Amino acid sequence: MSTQRPPLPPFTLETATEKVRMAEDGWNSRDPEKVVLAYTVDSFWRNRAEFVRGREEIVAFLTRKWRRELDYRLVKELWGFRENRMAVRFAYEWRDDSGNWFRSYGNENWEFDAHGLMRRRFASINDAPIHESERRYHWPLGRRPDDHPSLSDLGF
Repeated sequence: MSTQRPPLPPFTLETATEKVRMAEDGWNSRDPEKVVLAYTVDSFWRNRAEFVRGREEIVAFLTRKWRRELDYRLVKELWGFRENRMAVRFAYEWRDDSGNWFRSYGNENWEFDAHGLMRRRFASINDAPIHESERRYHWPLGRRPDDHPSLSDLGF
């Protein structure tokens, strides 16, 4: 039996927005074992050119990601939704182990099961090198503060 992960589909504007923020908060934790619980056991991802299937592969993927993408801070924003699907856009900032900073921009398409677990995730992402002085995300690592500007507010 699946664990429920509210809010559940079909989504409203309020519940879709809440679901996006919950996903953002999870990813900002940078804890693969916590993040993976939001996905079905057989979840399927396309992330850039990599294909990931199931929770074990998700944990391995996220572990590699956050070992490489240091000081990771993410903002997500709902783009649209219908029934059990969402379109989300995002931007995150990170640095590599040589101190080079990047802002990664992307779009995701999500599909949820009846229990509110994400079963499909398709992500298209581009990385833009930035100077440290161009960073816009300066909160302490972890959850983005509620009063931090949104992607739209930042002009992203």
